Amino acid sequence: MKPLLEVRNLSVELQTHRGPACAVRDVSFSLARGESLGLIGESGSGKSITAMALMGLLPENARVTGSIVFEGEELVGRPERAMCELRGDRIGMVFQEPMTALNPVHTVGDQVAEPLRLHRGLSSSQARKEAIALLDRVGIPEAAKRIDAYPHQFSGGQRQRITIAMALACGPDLLIADEPTTALDVTIQRQILELIRELVAERGMALLLISHDLGVIAQNVQRMLVMYGGTVVESGPTAQVFGHRMHPYTLGLFAARPGLRASKGQRLATIPGTVPELVDLPKGCPFAGRCRWTIPECSAQVPPPIEVEAGHAVRCIRLDDVVAAESAPTPTLPQRGREERR
Repeated sequence: MKPLLEVRNLSVELQTHRGPACAVRDVSFSLARGESLGLIGESGSGKSITAMALMGLLPENARVTGSIVFEGEELVGRPERAMCELRGDRIGMVFQEPMTALNPVHTVGDQVAEPLRLHRGLSSSQARKEAIALLDRVGIPEAAKRIDAYPHQFSGGQRQRITIAMALACGPDLLIADEPTTALDVTIQRQILELIRELVAERGMALLLISHDLGVIAQNVQRMLVMYGGTVVESGPTAQVFGHRMHPYTLGLFAARPGLRASKGQRLATIPGTVPELVDLPKGCPFAGRCRWTIPECSAQVPPPIEVEAGHAVRCIRLDDVVAAESAPTPTLPQRGREERR
């Protein structure tokens, strides 16, 4: 299947008061129509910067190298006017925080109708009619009566539904959802994710879902990229990565999850150290220093991806040692020893 989106060796460098910071390093992936891909990692891992690079919404001090090809067209270096024609039409985005994504001084109806007028050339009355239908489709009750309401008159979950309606107004080929359930309670999170999943399937779109929640990724995407320090450290089909996680950072993320079978008072596993600032990242593996497998060679250069099974790749020069340690059986006390301890 021909990719709808093909990203090759994407790097984003930001200029800061402390010097250049590489926010995204050598990221590559592809996405076809009907496919779903997840980006997961801690805050500051480069997930949102990657999405902003795809949308052409990076700050002016950003320098982008590599290639972003969308339907055969190169987006890196594309003029802003041409990107404006693309955004909201062929590529839609659901932003992380709806209260900052929605304009507080315009009605929700005007905001949902705007891309229809700009990109589809609909009249005000036609766009309003379509906006009502969209708001109704995403689950806003009494959409025809509430279309002239303002963002502050809706709940957090309803505001997120409105941003989804805006992103889908023109029937984009690619939908980017950047932490679409942040700050929502669990019940509303599930409703929003189910809505996105239904609409993607209904319209045959490609989906790029960004999250820090392993459960969200497990249930909603076919393939995933694990990012740390702007680098994809592990990638592959979601089922394979979850079933055979291998990179030390991926293992740390999974170990830190609270478990239903954990005993009362049991402390959660943690990853030692803190996430370094982008200007302080090592030249090699970004996880070097926080990883218990770190050796001097880890900081020399970014490890190349190693394909461990079909489509499943890991960047780690000590992969054999990590896998051997993780697959070793956990020692248990003999029966007599347990009895003596009692």
